[in-house]
Amino acid sequence: MNFSYWEIKTWLSNIDFTIIGSGIVGLNCAIQLKERFPKSNVLVLEKGMLPQGASTKNAGFACFGSLSELVDDLSTHTEQEVINLVKKRVDGLKLLRHTLGDSNIDFQQNGGYELFFESDDLLEQCIAERDRINNLLRPVFNSDVFNLKYNEFKNINKQCFFNPFEGQIDTGKMMVSLLQLAQKKGVKILNNISVDSFSEDFNSVMIKTNKLDFVTSKLLITTNGFASELINEKVSPARAQVLVTKPIKNLKIKGTFHLDRGYYYFRNIDNRILLGGGRNMDIKGETTTKFGQTQDIQNRLEELLKTVILPNKDYEIDHRWSGIMGVGNKKEAIVKQLGNNVFCGVRLGGMGVAIGSLIGKELANLV
Repeated sequence: MNFSYWEIKTWLSNIDFTIIGSGIVGLNCAIQLKERFPKSNVLVLEKGMLPQGASTKNAGFACFGSLSELVDDLSTHTEQEVINLVKKRVDGLKLLRHTLGDSNIDFQQNGGYELFFESDDLLEQCIAERDRINNLLRPVFNSDVFNLKYNEFKNINKQCFFNPFEGQIDTGKMMVSLLQLAQKKGVKILNNISVDSFSEDFNSVMIKTNKLDFVTSKLLITTNGFASELINEKVSPARAQVLVTKPIKNLKIKGTFHLDRGYYYFRNIDNRILLGGGRNMDIKGETTTKFGQTQDIQNRLEELLKTVILPNKDYEIDHRWSGIMGVGNKKEAIVKQLGNNVFCGVRLGGMGVAIGSLIGKELANLV
């Protein structure tokens, strides 16, 4: 590349911290580092024009897990581990709201609902476990979290669970606000740069990219679902397909909704319905870092729109997209030191909105 003296001097010299990934974790990490070390030179590298992965491609759920998800978690985690997971998500959401302000992320606490198919026995399982889960979470919320209600949706069980603490945000506004805050604090951000590899010695890290090679004192990796491309950690990519309708007149649906153990989810946004999920139809095929849609899953999403969410109502699909999450065999994020000068904060398990700010802070605190 043909870099000028000014470009090299301003952007590519004397770099204290380089962060790979300009998503919610990466930018929060950068902000925390600038607050701790105001005179440091912090550089963020982003391979996309906009943040790739899931930070601007998710559904904008400010949630901490539906009842059925938490019941399922108890089959692979201890009770204390589940409590810790929920508390971290709650604390992460508080940090996000404190950092950016509710108006800048369009935070709305409209509550969350878990719906159940009529042919599934999942509702009975959740009813049986409700008191146990509520008791576990009472120290976190000082109240019962999950309560039975009735819903007016078609072709599903009329009973559902309501969680008054769940909210929703506009993730586009969130990322714009994070970018503005990071730049205001002096963080430098370079887009359209892919990191091919890195190597470290005792005092520094050499980073090789598709456009240049340079040296940094510390390297922090926040690429979540793409982490396995750079580091040897147990993180699998998980693609999530999403669609949004055009504005719908007199739309009365308000809140966040979970269906089929959280594999499907929908919400209102700007008089539209945003609907995503279906990864459980093809777990192997959706374990990919490639963006895109598949016909089977898109057909299933449209079937849910037509038969459950918006029956007897005219609507049109306006946009379709996908995002890449990072998941593993455990729900805990991986925040650790990998070498003398290399660190990572990855595997957010589909809870990036909830825990991304906190993981960014924890990662910065490792340095």
